[in-house]
Amino acid sequence: MSAPTHATAVATSNIALVKYWGKRDEALNLPTTGSISVTLDALTTRTTVAFDPALPADDIALDGHPAGTPRMARFLDLVRDLAGVRTYARVQSRNDFPTGAGLASSASGFAALALACDAALGLGLDAPALSALARRGSGSAARSLLGGFAEMQPGSAADGHDAYAVALAPPDALPLVMLIAVTAAGPKAVGSTEGMRRTETTSPYHPAWVESTRRDLGRMRDAIAARDLEQVGHLAETNALRMHANMLAAEPALFYWNAATVAAIQTVHALRAAGTGAWITIDAGPQVKVICAPIDAATVEKALRAGPGVEQVLSARPGPGARLVEGTA
Repeated sequence: MSAPTHATAVATSNIALVKYWGKRDEALNLPTTGSISVTLDALTTRTTVAFDPALPADDIALDGHPAGTPRMARFLDLVRDLAGVRTYARVQSRNDFPTGAGLASSASGFAALALACDAALGLGLDAPALSALARRGSGSAARSLLGGFAEMQPGSAADGHDAYAVALAPPDALPLVMLIAVTAAGPKAVGSTEGMRRTETTSPYHPAWVESTRRDLGRMRDAIAARDLEQVGHLAETNALRMHANMLAAEPALFYWNAATVAAIQTVHALRAAGTGAWITIDAGPQVKVICAPIDAATVEKALRAGPGVEQVLSARPGPGARLVEGTA
C-alpha cells in the first residue's frame, strides 16, 4: 500500500427486543443466545477510516477526542490481518447521541467502522462475513449493519463463522416509535463485557435467563411477522426485566438503574393502565426505551418529559442499515 485509502460509513443504533447477556466465547465475542433487534433511523455514528502508510501508529478520535482503546486496537489488527497489510489507520468517529451510556453506541460505532474498513481496504466481504466482523468489535454491531428488524444467530462453530445477523423484516413491517428517556448521559460504571462476565459466573438465575431467552426468540419472530405491536411490546418488556433480574442476582449486584429510570417505568405502566399501549425495554444502562404506536407517541413523549430526572427524550422509528457514504480503495 503506497497511498492512503479511506472510506466513510454511517450506522445507527439498534435496540434489542430480545436481548443477549452472556458469551460462549469472550475472545471471539460469541453470544450464548441469539437476539432480535430493531435498527433505528436516529442515534447515528459517522466514521471515517484512512489507512495511511505515513502513520507511525493508529490515530483514533471519538467526538474529537483521542479514544484509542485495546478493543479498537484489536479490531484494527483483525482487519489488517484480513487484508494482509500492516498499515496503520486514522479513525475519526462522531456520535450524535451520548456515548457509552446504554444507548448502544458500540453497535453503531463498530458497524460503521467495519463497513468503512471493508471499503477502504477493498475486502469485499459479503453480508454474513461483514456482520461477523462487526461482531468482533461489539456483539450488537452485527445487527446494526442491517435495517429494520434483525436476528443475531449465535452459531455453534468454535471459530464463530456462523455467528452473524440476518434480516427478519424491513423497517416498515411494523409501524412503531421508540422513545428514549435519557436519565443520565454519562458513561456507565460497569461495561457490558464485565457485566456479562460477572453475571454468568455469579448469578444463580443465569441458566434460567438463557432458557427463557431462547423461548422468547421464537415468540418474537412470530409477533413481528403478525405485525402484533402489543405482543412485541409485551415480550420486549418481559425479556428486559428478566435480564435485569439476572443482573441483580450477580455478586456484587449489577444495578444499572437510577431513580429516574424507576420513575419512567412507573410512568409507562400508568399510561398502559389508563389504556395507552406502551412498553419499556432497558439495556445495560439507566436509559428507558419505550415502544408505542405512532398514534400514541405524542402522549407517551409528553408523559416521559414530565417525569422527574428525565434529561431529554429522543424519538426514533425503524430505519435503514449501515451505509457507505464515501470510499476509495
